[in-house]
This record gives sequence, structure tokens and C-alpha cells, in this order.
Amino acid sequence: MRARLLVFAVCALLPHAGAAREQAPPAFSTRSELVVLQVTVREKSGAYVEGLRQDAFSVVEDGQAQTVRLFSDADTPVTVGLLVDSSASMHASRSLVIEGAATFADTSHPRDELFALAFNENVRPALDPSAPFTRDGAVLRDALERSVTARGRTALYDAISAGVDYLAHGRRDRKALIVLSDGGDNASHSTQSEAVRKAQASNAVIYTVAPVDNLSRDANPRLLKDLADSSGGVAFRPRDAREFNEALRDVAQAIRHTYAVAYTPTNTASDGGFRTVRVVVAGPRGQPLQVRTRAGYTGASPR
Repeated sequence: MRARLLVFAVCALLPHAGAAREQAPPAFSTRSELVVLQVTVREKSGAYVEGLRQDAFSVVEDGQAQTVRLFSDADTPVTVGLLVDSSASMHASRSLVIEGAATFADTSHPRDELFALAFNENVRPALDPSAPFTRDGAVLRDALERSVTARGRTALYDAISAGVDYLAHGRRDRKALIVLSDGGDNASHSTQSEAVRKAQASNAVIYTVAPVDNLSRDANPRLLKDLADSSGGVAFRPRDAREFNEALRDVAQAIRHTYAVAYTPTNTASDGGFRTVRVVVAGPRGQPLQVRTRAGYTGASPR
């Protein structure tokens, strides 16, 4: 899958609509290959920085400065997938995970598309196929109550791969995955490297929430952190119910405080290579800022 997006219309890059009304997305009729980055900016204190202008953002790809072509600071809706570990290793966290997922839905953008995949050794949609997405926290909670059994083995890598595929069916241009798991895997058909490559090749931001369980022998929080960091997301290790709910509320806020930055790469080679990306943001009054975005993307493959 290519992370460089062949764009005819970039609906994710909306102009700021203001509180009173929502403007229609601009259409771009010229064929251009854009790399679209989702960027969060926070102060050292952790507060989100809002209201930055395009000229505050600089993009560097493989050491070469790039020109930002499109920019948006609008709170646009997102397609969000929750990958919920339903294996025996999550038995103690079952109720916590279900309530946390519902809390996340209640604090998200009212026009987000939400879906959930429950997984043990098998991966299955939590919602009915006739209504594969929802905006309703109560609907999501009921679906997870039915599908999260907390038994069996764990196919995390298969779930990540299935989650990336499911995102493609969403109508929102911005995509995010939230992995609720301890990071262990003992049942996947996919390998870890295959799942990670597929996730990194997508344009999704990945957040991971792994409840601390000192008794779990299969837990792999390092994998979850690496997955989140490479996509521009955040990994959380909550120790109790309060921290778990706080983590999911923080994920919802991060998604809603995201800048969209797009550029046409100067490297036009179709070699399938990985391009590293870095975003630098000039803060007001020169204050130091914490900037998160994906680590890079996979270039076009040779035709």
C-alpha cells in the first residue's frame, strides 16, 4: 500500500470553518502526488497549541526541505477503529476496556465514524455488518459486551492487518487506529514485521493503550510503543481504571487537535524506498514545542 496519496480532491484539508458553519471542502482538479501528514503540537506543559498558521510549519524529507502545499487546522471528522483484545490474557481488564471504548466514543467528534474489531485467535467485527460504523457510545458498548469474551489466544498481528483494511471502507479522509491490548501475540497467521509494515504503509495514526499486568507473560508493550511512535501516535500504559479512561480521553483530544500538512515530495523516484519525514514547528515567542507526526512513508513502487 502506498502512503503517498494520488489526490484529485483532498477533503481532509478543509479550511477552518469557524463555529457558526462548516464550509465545503476545496476540490483540486490537477493530478498531484501529495504526502499528507497529521501533526499534533503541544507545549512543554502538555497543552495543545492551537491557531498556528501554515508558515509556522517546515517539513524535511530525507534531509531535504519540502514546500508545504496544503494546510488545515480544522477539527474534521475521522474514521477511527478500535482493536479490542478479547483473549484470555485480558480477562481482568474486560470491563475496563469496554467502558473505556464507550467513553472514547462519547468524547469524539460527533461526525466521526467508529468501528471495533474484537480479537482472540480470530478477528471479528463487533458491529453488525449492516451498520459497520457508529457514532453512538451506547451502541459501541453493547456491541463490545456481546463480542469481547476474554478467552482464547491472541492474534494481535492479524488484528492490526484487518484494522488497516477496515479503515479503507470509511468515508473520512483522516484515519486512526486505537489498539487496546497488552501487545502479546501467540496465534497470528501474519508475522510481526508484516503487520508493522502494513500499518506503516497506511496513512493511519495509531494509538495504543496497554493496561499494566505484571502477571502477563506474553505482554509486549515495546511493540505497541514502536508502532505508535512510527505513526505519530502515542502509547499509554495505564495502571488503573482512572488512568485507562484518562488515556482514551487524551487520545480523543489528540485526534481533535491535529493539523493536516501536505507537500509534493521533491524525490520523485519510484523505488519503493522508505522516506524519513520530520516536521519542525516555530512556536509563538520561540517557545519549545513537542511535535508528533509519522516517522516517514513508503515511496511508490517501480511500475
